[in-house]
Amino acid sequence: MSNNTAEQQLALDVAEAMWSRDQAAQALGMAIVEVRPGYAVLTMKVRPDMVNGHHICHGGLIFTLADTAFAYACNSYNHNTVASACHIDFLSPGKEGDLLEAEAVERSLSGRTGVYDITVRVAGGKTVALFRGKSYRIQGEVIAGLQQAG
Repeated sequence: MSNNTAEQQLALDVAEAMWSRDQAAQALGMAIVEVRPGYAVLTMKVRPDMVNGHHICHGGLIFTLADTAFAYACNSYNHNTVASACHIDFLSPGKEGDLLEAEAVERSLSGRTGVYDITVRVAGGKTVALFRGKSYRIQGEVIAGLQQAG
């Protein structure tokens, strides 16, 4: 198996392990569309119980979708990685029935820190939010013991 294929398989295995424990994402109806090293795309359909008093998708739920895509991208190397800072700009509302798609792209990875840009869009359409996450690698692995075994 080439290194590129091995890295891709690791990213997929890590995503599967994380998903099995990610009750928040599952409860919100998120779905993983794609995961690669340093990259992830997740979707979430805006349900009636996700809209606020303005009848638009609650900003906290848009943030949660972006943060979840960020988590899958920055943990794709099987190093436990958490957010150290996040910022979001809301550009347009998500509406009930919209399928929101969050695409996370690694911009920088150096030592224990990384920077990721996440774009949240209505699938096939307008940009809803821009999110930047800064990551910090902590001790441990998503799939424990894998590095030692490999």
